[in-house]
Parts: sequence; C-alpha cells; structure tokens
Amino acid sequence: MNGNQRKKSIGFSHAWNGLKEVTKTERNFKIHLIATITVIIAGILIQLTLIEWAIIMLTIGLVLVAEATNAAVEKLIDYVKPDTHPLAKTIKDVAAGAVLLAALTSLIVGMIIFLPKIYGLF
Repeated sequence: MNGNQRKKSIGFSHAWNGLKEVTKTERNFKIHLIATITVIIAGILIQLTLIEWAIIMLTIGLVLVAEATNAAVEKLIDYVKPDTHPLAKTIKDVAAGAVLLAALTSLIVGMIIFLPKIYGLF
C-alpha cells in the first residue's frame, strides 16, 4: 500500500472509530438511529419513490451529522473548559439547537412525504 492509500485508510479508520464512539456513548444518537430504522421500514412498507427515498436519506443524514457534530462540540468544550462557564454553556446550547433544527426539518419533510401516503391507505 503506497503512502497516499495508507493515509486514506487511516482517515477512514478514524472516521469509523468516531461513528462507533458516538453510537456507543451518545443516547440521542442512538435514538436517532432507532428513528432512522423505523423510517426506513415505513418507507419500504409504503413503497417510497426513488426521489422520496433520496429526500428521506438526505434528511436522515442531516440529523445524524448534526447529532455527531453536537457530540464532538460537547466533548471539545468539556476538554477545553471542564469548569462550568457561561460561554461554554452557550456554545453547547447553540450546537444542540442545530440538532433541534435538523430534527424539526426532518419531521416536516417526513410529514410531507408520509402523511399523504398514509391517508391514501384509508
């Protein structure tokens, strides 16, 4: 393996370790993964179109990326400023707010895609 390939392999390894860590340690990330599995199963059952799948997968990705970023920000703040500090709290709150925005966006997109299909079943 040449140096460039090894660097890519190491980068992927670190990224994979990060995903394992956030999955193992972050309760909210686990909750979002359960929601992801539920949405995927529901999408299969109601036979989403290709474009609907693309939109759903993008919103799922948005929420998971926001949650992972929030976890990284929280860990960084805890490392840099372990004592309670008003600015540290603000930084954590803003990062958590980004997750909330992503989750609300995902909920709205999910309602736009799923509700008409669910109503069509009745």
